[in-house]
Amino acid sequence: MTKSIMLVGVGGQGTILASKLLTTGLMNAGYDVKMSEIHGMSQRGGSVSSQVRYGEKVYSPVIEIGGADILVSFEKMEALRWLEYLKPEGKIVVNNYRIDSIPVLTGKVIYKEKEIEDELNRLNATIINAADKAKELGNAKVMNIILLGALVKSMSLEDIDWESIIRENIKEKFVDINLQAFKKGMEMVSEEAFPLKSN
Repeated sequence: MTKSIMLVGVGGQGTILASKLLTTGLMNAGYDVKMSEIHGMSQRGGSVSSQVRYGEKVYSPVIEIGGADILVSFEKMEALRWLEYLKPEGKIVVNNYRIDSIPVLTGKVIYKEKEIEDELNRLNATIINAADKAKELGNAKVMNIILLGALVKSMSLEDIDWESIIRENIKEKFVDINLQAFKKGMEMVSEEAFPLKSN
């Protein structure tokens, strides 16, 4: 059976790198994998999504509306922007993180933080503080690898040799911290998800 994974975020968050590591791991495990990327804007602040589909035989990289088994959002508002792609029984993993997109910064869109958080709580999303954990590890940029670890745990893909994937695709001096980040992401899904609260 084909599984469909959607990773969404804002430009500059490392969404595409996470999806490429995911695709490599799935291919190494013997799956047929198709991946597509959509860049709203390449610079920081634009919406970015990556769709990964895997199984015995995959004919299209495109996830239809209502077709994703899991939605992993690197930013809170983006989770709701792409929600229509999720299956009714699909899982949601959301990074408890806010980035004001270009429409928000220019005043065209209001970032309704409380409404977003209320809706994510209603949907029973798994909420993780990937940004805070990345800072604790000493490098804010590994937030995407924490989210990759959370995705792997959520989809029960732990049997794949992710350590080798990270070692082969990340610069040597950053390997150890990325391995720590990946492990931390898996651990965070195992912990009980918490409701979001606006500051």
